[in-house]
Amino acid sequence: MEVSVKDAKLNLSKLLKRVALGEEVVIAKAGKPVAKLVAIPSARPRFKLGSGRGEFVVPVDFDDPLPKAIEDLFYK
Repeated sequence: MEVSVKDAKLNLSKLLKRVALGEEVVIAKAGKPVAKLVAIPSARPRFKLGSGRGEFVVPVDFDDPLPKAIEDLFYK
């Protein structure tokens, strides 16, 4: 969609709603495109709670002490 600078000033809120829905808006001055309004991608992805269910199982020996050989690596 292309609009003039004047129309962009008058309808900025409406244009921003359209941009948020995925549309690109080109702003033209004297018929020449000078700017483009585009949506900014979300800063963090949306995760669905429970979407990773079954991908990892906590081992039975999770809380057991580390073997001596591995423990020694931490205390050199």
